[in-house]
Amino acid sequence: MDRMNFLSFFLLCLTSVANSNKANKHKPWIETEYQGIVMENDNTVLLSPPLFALDKDAPLHYAGEICGFRVHNGPSGSGTVQFEAVVLDRSTGEGLVRSKEPLDCESQREHSFTIQAYDCGEGPDGANSKKSHKATVHVRVNDVNEFSPVFVERRYEASVPEGRLFDRIVRVEALDADCSPQYSQICFYDIITPNVPFAIDNDGNIKNTEPLDSKRQRVYTFWVTAFDCGKNRAQADAQVVITVKPSCKPGWNGWTKRVEYTPGSGSVPLFPSLHLETCEETVWNIQATVELQTGHIGKGCDRDSYSDRSVRRLCGAVRGEVDLLPPPSPAANWTSSLPTLPSSDSSLVFSFNGSAHIAAVPNSVAAAVSGDHFTLQLWMRRGGANVQPASSAPTPGQSRGSHKEEETIICSTVRNEDSFSHYSLSVHGCRLSLFYWPDVSATRPVKFLWKLEQVCDSEWHHLSLSVQFPSVTLYVDGVTFDPALIHDNGAIPNPAPRQRMVIGACWAEPEEKQKISNNTIPEGKDSGRYVGGYRGLLSGVTVRPGSVEPHSVVECLYACREGLDFGDLETLGSGMKVHVNPSQSVLVLEGDDIESFNRAVQQVTYRNSLRFATPGVRPLKLTTSLRCFSEESCLSLKQLEGYLVVLQPDAPQISLSGVGPHLARPPPEFEGPRGVPLFPELRIVCSLSHAVNTAAQVMEGGALMSDAVAHTLDGCEVQPLGEELNPEREELLVDMDVLRERGLEIINTTAYIAITGAESISVYEDVLRSVRYRLAKGSARFERRFRLSCSEMNGRYTSNELTLEVNFLHSLDSLYHPSHLLASQQQFLHPSQHSGELSGHSMPNPHRNSVVPGAATVIIMVCVGFLVVMVILGVFRIRSIHRRSEGEIGGAKEGSSQWDDSALTIIVNPMESFESRMGIAADTEGEGEEEEEEDEEEEEATDSPDDAAGDDQRIIAKKDGRDANPRRY
Repeated sequence: MDRMNFLSFFLLCLTSVANSNKANKHKPWIETEYQGIVMENDNTVLLSPPLFALDKDAPLHYAGEICGFRVHNGPSGSGTVQFEAVVLDRSTGEGLVRSKEPLDCESQREHSFTIQAYDCGEGPDGANSKKSHKATVHVRVNDVNEFSPVFVERRYEASVPEGRLFDRIVRVEALDADCSPQYSQICFYDIITPNVPFAIDNDGNIKNTEPLDSKRQRVYTFWVTAFDCGKNRAQADAQVVITVKPSCKPGWNGWTKRVEYTPGSGSVPLFPSLHLETCEETVWNIQATVELQTGHIGKGCDRDSYSDRSVRRLCGAVRGEVDLLPPPSPAANWTSSLPTLPSSDSSLVFSFNGSAHIAAVPNSVAAAVSGDHFTLQLWMRRGGANVQPASSAPTPGQSRGSHKEEETIICSTVRNEDSFSHYSLSVHGCRLSLFYWPDVSATRPVKFLWKLEQVCDSEWHHLSLSVQFPSVTLYVDGVTFDPALIHDNGAIPNPAPRQRMVIGACWAEPEEKQKISNNTIPEGKDSGRYVGGYRGLLSGVTVRPGSVEPHSVVECLYACREGLDFGDLETLGSGMKVHVNPSQSVLVLEGDDIESFNRAVQQVTYRNSLRFATPGVRPLKLTTSLRCFSEESCLSLKQLEGYLVVLQPDAPQISLSGVGPHLARPPPEFEGPRGVPLFPELRIVCSLSHAVNTAAQVMEGGALMSDAVAHTLDGCEVQPLGEELNPEREELLVDMDVLRERGLEIINTTAYIAITGAESISVYEDVLRSVRYRLAKGSARFERRFRLSCSEMNGRYTSNELTLEVNFLHSLDSLYHPSHLLASQQQFLHPSQHSGELSGHSMPNPHRNSVVPGAATVIIMVCVGFLVVMVILGVFRIRSIHRRSEGEIGGAKEGSSQWDDSALTIIVNPMESFESRMGIAADTEGEGEEEEEEDEEEEEATDSPDDAAGDDQRIIAKKDGRDANPRRY
């Protein structure tokens, strides 16, 4: 029974094992992506990672074994023909990918396909086999250096002028058909012809190693070859032929990079020896542009350095202008919040950022301008790096990109006798427009439009707008421009009939009153009521009612004093044209004949009419354009750059003289109604010091000559030194009638008095001679000092400082005291304290003999004092010798410790100061008894030998103490 049970169990196990071999539960597994490499001369693909297929049914027979791989088409449809996959080991699933046919890297370098593994199923017939997922295989075909370099051309030709070294004469080029960078790149070229003066680099550029000479050899022929990075040489070498041309340098010859200009030289040629060489190239048009950069000199160019008011006076302009952007002050506070920038001519420059910076001119100032006849003048620089950026957040009344909209410089509604007129000056792009409304309640507006490059070049320009409606004249830097367009604007609503004026923007709601705090539009408040904010710099904004300025005056006021010019137009050859821009910073020459063009270029000049030109560097540029009959071979000339150096002018020496260092008068003269003139004999002389080059002076090292010239001063200042003037006690008086007659201005404060305005030296002499110093009664002191200085060219040149000390001659009777002791003391106090103040003045003094001691008395006192001192020193000398002799006899032991004063010499200088001598002489008689008592005490002190040295030092110390600290009463 047991045997039967065992056999049944054994048959059951065999049946279960047989059934389990037939079960194929799992799919094979492979990687999702493979990278492979195959060489052009091999068919085996090396995969990374290696190709292995795994099956979880292993180690079952058939179900756990890999029977094969299938290759499917890749994304581009390639791969099924070229590649196959075979199984190397069914149990491990190792496979191999190989190409079916030779691969060509040059035709296709990369291949992609998919691969799939399948197992052996449940039996030998492969029934119920399972397939894995599809994996992508990328195969790259590695190149083999099978091709050699081939030159693009078999022959290369070039021509070069002689006598020069060139970095590149000609470039040869070879190509390689291999697909990889390693074998397709040309690693180097080589000249295989020996002993030629040429070299070739790895890029194929051929240059000469020494200057070539056409006389020695006209044509050079040599061969070059190429090697790829696999060291394959070119299949065929290339021939190079270089022709040496006789020397000719096309371009400008005689160019001088640095040109110096001495102020006062007038017009100086910039290119006196410049000429163009075309090397026999035929040209039919030549154009040269000379550019002088003066934007960094002042406001665009060199102009008069005087202030705007002074320049107007010098040019004879009509007075009566109203300054709309004056310097901030309590009386002109509408410009206090505007940012200012420094200026080379000391004028105020105001910055506007287009959003928060405006200037609302008070009605009291705006009311001074009325009518339809006025002249508006201003300096403008639009944009620029110096303009402060606007706020990043746009205000309610503005949108982003508002700088592209119209920007208003000035907007004004003016009250006339019985009506209101309105005008606004705006810029938009490169256009300047004047919107004018003669009568806001009746007539229709008119818009005058100009298209100007000066508006948008970010440089300083002066605008003068003369309105004599219906005629409007615009001057830009002294040059007249007519309106390009005048048209009607009837659709614009009428402005409100209320007087107002705003600089830097215009109001948008004329019916409501605009409230401004510190001339700044508050963020988020009322800023929407102003539109068209101006972005740029403004200076010297003035308006003058009445007749317009003549053109000659405007040209004198604001025309540049320096620029480019042409020497003689009559000598200009036929076919030549000359054009100069209004600011005379660009000159264009055009012609078709080389000789005429060269003569014209040599007549281009620079002129500066200022006597004291602004020194510095002005960059120069020369740009040339040539047109030839053959455009391919036409010459191309590079731009020439240089600079013009305006030398430092001879500085004028402004000398003030004719006024003594002291002015002494009795107090009653200063207390009079007109006071005392401070500079009654003032002389002002201006001279120029320049070198004189003569043969004799050259041998001596040169000399200077001073020439007196007629100059114009623009300011003088009188300043009290020390304390400022006390308005209750003292003041400086100036003849105001003379100032008004001469058109001069005055600033009179307690710290200084300044007279400004451009005028001749004689006028300033008359004005300064009339300056008087007046005191209130009882306010006289002992002295008061003043300093006078003058300047020229807006403070550029200053004079010497003239210092005047004013002394007040007090009566000595008022200084006496009833006490005889004080009166005696005053006799010696006065000479020591007031002799310096009265030096240099011979004023009568009736008490002179009773105050100053006689010369004989002074000499006697000095001699008596000197005799007393010598007697004291003699007694001391005798006692010292006697003490030393007793000490030598009495004790030899102490002799070594005694002080040997045998070489003692006391020198007394009799040439002491007058005050100290006079004090000693005055004290001699009163102190005689005291000195005798001191002598007796000193004699008693010398009895002790040990105190000898101390006595000598004590006597000297007393004398030094008396000299160092003289007595005062």
